[in-house]
Amino acid sequence: MSAMSHVQAPASTGIGPLLQYWRKSRRLSQLDLAVEADVSARHVSFLETGRAKPSREMVLLLADALQVPLRERNALLGAAGFAPLYRESSLDDPLLAPIRSALDAILRHQEPYPAVVMNPRWDIVTVNDAARTFFARALAGRTPPDAGNVLRLFFHPDGVRPAVTNWESVAKALIDRLHREAVGGVLDDAGRALLAEILAYPGVPKEWRTPELGTPLVPVLPVSFEVDGQALHFFSAITVLGTPQDVTLQELRIECFFPADAATAEATHRPAR
Repeated sequence: MSAMSHVQAPASTGIGPLLQYWRKSRRLSQLDLAVEADVSARHVSFLETGRAKPSREMVLLLADALQVPLRERNALLGAAGFAPLYRESSLDDPLLAPIRSALDAILRHQEPYPAVVMNPRWDIVTVNDAARTFFARALAGRTPPDAGNVLRLFFHPDGVRPAVTNWESVAKALIDRLHREAVGGVLDDAGRALLAEILAYPGVPKEWRTPELGTPLVPVLPVSFEVDGQALHFFSAITVLGTPQDVTLQELRIECFFPADAATAEATHRPAR
């Protein structure tokens, strides 16, 4: 399996370097992008080199063709001299009350199985009672440096890592995913710093620092725990909000855990001791 080099975000804030960065991160040639956006390859070339300036509509057209996240679409608009289009709301904003209600309903419906809502930096936004109880039991009194971040909680030796019986396979899959997100421009500087931090934790193999981006993704990744002397096997499903027009909403991820066997389902339904 070959490793692909990371596409580095440009230091320049000009629209040309940013367009080129996103095009390369999506593994598209100028002709590929031109066909996808129904514009001429010559015009794409002129925009990247600064020989032409895009209209606001052209920026949005190319951003859509490149599947650029909303936060970065605002950055593209700013680099081209236009005001941002997509707002970034706080979840406490009264306008998002229906969204908060929907999240609460999803979390409640997931009981008695764990569910976690995260932002793109893997910070925990909220959890259901089952997740709060389960991960407290898995920690068994250990105190990781930041239990409010899923990656630190999972990778740090004082986190839930000792309770995960297939930790190496799950951790390797998560690292591969993070490398893909870094290359795809999903991770920002803070996300890349977090990736470097967890790669430096004790017991994390050094070879994981080199991405294996050709590794195929598995449909479902099981995660197994030993909690209170009992083996528990789960898989998870990640849900995102459909067609969001707000940066905060687009970046939310809801991870719901489901039992992978009947014994885990039965144990999860029983009240915790």
